[in-house]
Amino acid sequence: MQQPRVNILGVPVSAQTMSQAVETISGWIGRRHRAYVCVATAHVLVESRRDPALLAALNAADMVTADGMPLVWLCRWAGHPVERVYGPDLMLELCAASAREGWRHFLYGGSSDTLDRLQQNLSQRFPGLRIVGADAPPFRPLSPTEDAGAVRHINAAGPDIVWVGLGGGRQDRWLAEHRDRIDAPVLIGVGAAFDFHGGSKRQAPRWMQRGGLEWLFRLASEPRRLWRRYLVGNTLFVWYAALQRTGLREFPLLHRGGCRPPDVSSDAPEP
Repeated sequence: MQQPRVNILGVPVSAQTMSQAVETISGWIGRRHRAYVCVATAHVLVESRRDPALLAALNAADMVTADGMPLVWLCRWAGHPVERVYGPDLMLELCAASAREGWRHFLYGGSSDTLDRLQQNLSQRFPGLRIVGADAPPFRPLSPTEDAGAVRHINAAGPDIVWVGLGGGRQDRWLAEHRDRIDAPVLIGVGAAFDFHGGSKRQAPRWMQRGGLEWLFRLASEPRRLWRRYLVGNTLFVWYAALQRTGLREFPLLHRGGCRPPDVSSDAPEP
């Protein structure tokens, strides 16, 4: 069953619980239906306002989860019983299901050291988990030859889920560009999940996550790298969301080609 969506800054965010997200993805795997999932934060939505390719990738996604608490709150204000579908938690939930279902996983992104630790940690946590391959691409645009090689590597491994950890924005564009070239039923971009579950970065305590304060924890951990994202980006998100809620600015959804437009709930925040 397709979940309703809420228009937040021109992005159709899936209004769902974690269990509904897992059930939907499980159904795609069972039917071998090709789909991709983006995890959306306030930062990603702000970036999409100045990056047409990112905005198009988010609009074309089969699922856009409310990864950040501000998106959860906006969905709830629109009348939906929504939970945070946080990328790192979604990864754990699907790995737990995979131990029962026998799904095969491929990890794409991060560094070689991070991928080694990630595979070790996930395999220890979920006995029987089938990780069939991993690839740490260079931190630069790949040449067409390199990219074709990465696609062949993934397809040869025969995964059911490809986890993509290239960072918000970049990974969403990658998902859209590669969806038709990769045989796996489901591609999922999970942001910093590789670093968190691989142990190279600490996660915020749960009480900070629930209160929408994870950004403060991460800012304190990496101020030089993240100050602009959170201090400037979060301010822009609040401004844009206020404009949308009050009807002072429209943020229309994109309808690409002949594709069916997202099923956006009529009680979504008014554009």
